Amino acid sequence: MKKYKLLFITLILISINSYAQQWKRFRYEAIVGIGGTNFLGELGGANRQGTNFVRDLEISMTRPLINVALRYQINQQFSFKPSLTYGLLRGDDKTTKEMYRNYRNLSFRSPILEFSTQLEYWPIKEQFKGSRYSLKRKKSLQAFGKVNSVQIYPYFFAGVSVFYFNPKTKYNGKWYALQPLGTEGQGLLPTRKKYKRVQMSIPYGIGFKYPITRRMMIGLEYGVRKTFTDYIDDVSTTYYDQKLLTQGRGTIASRLADRSDPNNPDVDLYSKTHPNWTDANQQRGDSRDKDSYMFLIVNLIYKLNTSVRGIPKF
Repeated sequence: MKKYKLLFITLILISINSYAQQWKRFRYEAIVGIGGTNFLGELGGANRQGTNFVRDLEISMTRPLINVALRYQINQQFSFKPSLTYGLLRGDDKTTKEMYRNYRNLSFRSPILEFSTQLEYWPIKEQFKGSRYSLKRKKSLQAFGKVNSVQIYPYFFAGVSVFYFNPKTKYNGKWYALQPLGTEGQGLLPTRKKYKRVQMSIPYGIGFKYPITRRMMIGLEYGVRKTFTDYIDDVSTTYYDQKLLTQGRGTIASRLADRSDPNNPDVDLYSKTHPNWTDANQQRGDSRDKDSYMFLIVNLIYKLNTSVRGIPKF
């Protein structure tokens, strides 16, 4: 009897250890996603004086994105995820009724190409309980009831990213890149250097994933990117003297720097009563608050086998 008891206990311990280590077989996850981006900066925003973060969000400026990533499970509560995302950002003063910003009448669009590395924390350990992840043995809709009983797994993340942007605006039916024009006197004033279109940001946010099968999962992730630049929309400081800008950068540069010019046919009539708002050294943006952008991504997640060498098997 003692031998049988010892064998039984040994089998239980082996089973527990096998279950505990099962996550290592699928520690890699391939991820593809689509979603939307939105921009938080000077242009557009709520119908009031510019404010911070989501209180100044303009939903109508949401634009599409695509995303690919590879998650590596360090252990059952921490994972590492490199990610590549491409999207579009947009802002337009015409979307706000706030008088000064609407009068300013600036707009932009920009591609955003981001490579990020993120550390994720999972407060709930993922479970691997056979039938909960496998629908192969079930031929009826009851199988989906099993899947629905599985917990949703939330996670929190933070990291570092590098991104590329290139703000442009449309004038007379043509799109112009704004950075080379130095619309605020960059490159003409010693104190204003041209901004770089490759910058760093701090991504942070929250996500969830939900198992469909043993290998397939769906996920939802919301993240904010706090940047160290105020020029994603090409607006940050004050207006530059129009005559000097025309001499240094040309007529197009001065036109795009001040779209509220009374001679500009794009501007409505009431704007002509406030020509001093865009004189040299008048406020054009707010350099104290750096730009941010947000991603909302719906993911399709596929678990990859881990090879004997510890690398993913695609």
